[in-house]
Amino acid sequence: MQKSFSFTSDSLKPVVEALIFVSDEPLSIDRIAEIIPGTEETLIREAISALIGDYEREGRGIQIIEVAEGFKMCTRAEFSSWISALFTEKKKARLSTQALETLAVIAYKQPITKAEIEQIRGVNIGGTIKTLLDRNLLRILGKKEAPGRPIMYGTTRDFLEYFGLNDLSALPTLKEFSELGLNEEITFAESEQLQSGEEASGDEQEELQDRETAGDEETEPSGDAPPEDPLDGWDSVAPQGGGDDPREKGDC
Repeated sequence: MQKSFSFTSDSLKPVVEALIFVSDEPLSIDRIAEIIPGTEETLIREAISALIGDYEREGRGIQIIEVAEGFKMCTRAEFSSWISALFTEKKKARLSTQALETLAVIAYKQPITKAEIEQIRGVNIGGTIKTLLDRNLLRILGKKEAPGRPIMYGTTRDFLEYFGLNDLSALPTLKEFSELGLNEEITFAESEQLQSGEEASGDEQEELQDRETAGDEETEPSGDAPPEDPLDGWDSVAPQGGGDDPREKGDC
């Protein structure tokens, strides 16, 4: 049985700092409270805030950031060029344009099926889904209550950590992209449709079900000309950081 300790904010700081330093993943306040029984969560948050302030005031090369609903220690982005020089042989594989676009659709529309993603993108994404699952950026959320019981996909905690997000509410809206001129090909109406989460109905629902059960065959958009991809150019707005890390927070 673990002992209960009495801490002040100052005496708790080095303990919390050590825990965050050795943790392989972002450490939540709930988890820290489990490790240090009898310590109030408000006191833990005060200690973390004090640590963040200390690192900032002293101009340290490392920092503590809040990401994926926890806290993690990482280097500052302004030192990325020196860090990249140190790890020239250890390069992080980047996601392809198709993977980024598919991941974007899932992030904004989850839970979503393969056929629904293909309807938005207009291309076959079977191989891309497998890649994203293998890299633990996607997870299976269950099966949809529809004919054929298609699998539904969603993002993971690793996805949040990869892009430096605390939670999904931190995702930028496509309307913001348009206002900043970062993705001029996405209209306001398309942005609203992508983020609305509304399901297709009637003939559209039947088409989605047929395509989901058809396997990974090539999907061809209907009509004489292919529809515009509502996420064309997503790679130009995906978070980019120093070196090969797409996060702006630095090399964690």
